[in-house]
Amino acid sequence: MATLQIAANSNALAPAAVAAPATPAAMSPLRMWAAVVGSTLGAFMAVLNIQIVNASLADIQGAIGAGTDDGGWISTSYLIAEIVVIPLSAWLARVFSLRNYLLTNAILFLIFSVACAFAANLQQMIILRAIQGFSGGVLIPMAFTIIITLLPKAKQPIGLALFALSATFAPAIGPTIGGYLTENWGWEHIFYVNLVPGALMVGLLWVSLDRAPMNLKLLAKGDWPGIITMAIGLAALQTVLEEGNKEDWFGSDFIVRLSVIAAVSLTLFLIIELKTANPLLNLRLLVRRNFGFGIVANFLLGIALYGSVFVLPIYLTRIQGYNSEQIGMVLAWTGIPQLLLIPLVPRLMKLFDIRLLIVVGFALFAASNFMNVHMTGDYASDQLFWPNIVRAIGQALVFTPLSAIATAGIEQENAGSASALFNMMRNLGGAVGIASLQTFLSKREQFHSNILTNSVSVFEEATRDRIARLTGYFMSHGVSDQALAGHKAVVAIALKIRKQANIMAFSDTFFLLGVALVVALLASLLLRKPGQLSGGGAH
Repeated sequence: MATLQIAANSNALAPAAVAAPATPAAMSPLRMWAAVVGSTLGAFMAVLNIQIVNASLADIQGAIGAGTDDGGWISTSYLIAEIVVIPLSAWLARVFSLRNYLLTNAILFLIFSVACAFAANLQQMIILRAIQGFSGGVLIPMAFTIIITLLPKAKQPIGLALFALSATFAPAIGPTIGGYLTENWGWEHIFYVNLVPGALMVGLLWVSLDRAPMNLKLLAKGDWPGIITMAIGLAALQTVLEEGNKEDWFGSDFIVRLSVIAAVSLTLFLIIELKTANPLLNLRLLVRRNFGFGIVANFLLGIALYGSVFVLPIYLTRIQGYNSEQIGMVLAWTGIPQLLLIPLVPRLMKLFDIRLLIVVGFALFAASNFMNVHMTGDYASDQLFWPNIVRAIGQALVFTPLSAIATAGIEQENAGSASALFNMMRNLGGAVGIASLQTFLSKREQFHSNILTNSVSVFEEATRDRIARLTGYFMSHGVSDQALAGHKAVVAIALKIRKQANIMAFSDTFFLLGVALVVALLASLLLRKPGQLSGGGAH
């Protein structure tokens, strides 16, 4: 199977420039795997910190005196910083050297994780979370780059399987860990949980990565117009996606202004990257068949991956009244099977056509969502068990083969761009997915509520009988005023209608997620087998 190799060049992260002389030939297997395990552990914690905080957001808001609306910035600030730094990381690693850059950000990530637990107000928390996100965002593409840089081709599927634990297992298990810690120990412990694995990460990176000189001259030669327009555009876009639904989208001047800024900045970024001699990212990679369709599939995977983790907790809270720990126990069954299955995927990649694994994975992930399209008021943890198991199997089968086939055949000098684009687009897909699903869920609830309300009329005998029975129930349970009992009966019916409308909206939302995954499956059908690739890449 063709895999990605990396060498020094002005556009990409390179072994010679970043980790010299850390090449597969120069490093011992022990140090090589120490670097891979240390970096993937960092990527796992960076992704975990998105979902683990979301699971405890209500408790954090209450503790620091933040309102429901403003409290969303606790997550948004982290995500903005993370998505901005991902495409910058390959270039910054060349400037400061891989060892210096990765170790510094790993240590900063741990320091600001602990600092978040001591935030006294919302402003402090937002700033600390932004810095934590900026340093944590570095760990994601650097782990991917180390895997495809240091490991020989035959071992890269194993490294990508380890990376898959951060990409698919971490979002699934985050609410479980966050819910348990918050309910039993307090929300502060969701930040302390990084310390032990973080210390292991720093230790592994410290002993495995070779020292290399910094190349500060590259700062003067950087693609600064591209960097500035990209940073402004991605930050504005991420804010629009995170805050749009709450602000009523284009009914808000704030969202309109940010949307214009994002559109102009990102358009300028595309023009700059296509015209400059030394672009920050080589966007021409997107027109290559495997990488282009791989990016599309990965973007849609991000929508479904983060979207399902977003939708399911809301359903369990709103419809079933679960607390964060109970929600975590339900979602654990989307994570635990992956922990068992992902290590087996590299062996499956040797036994079967890699494209078959991707198709089967997407098909199972889609099926797990379609299994939830006929939800009822009794649809809770027991009914979600098998859909979650099927989803876990699908996610485990998809990511490692998709990463390998998308990056196969990429020239050495384009490796940094490939790593940045692949990881950035999955995260961006998650942001788009959550924003879209928030709006879709709200609109579908309104639609079903209107339909159900129109079918319930006081002129119908069934409705009058229902009101009479409920009125009698309330009067027999402590309500002496018949008018008040009648009012409570009408309110009870309205709440029942709203609950049913919500359930139907959630069913529609799961159907939409399934459709997105079917489109991803179709995109994956257009992938070529790695051995069929042509061009200057490794074969």
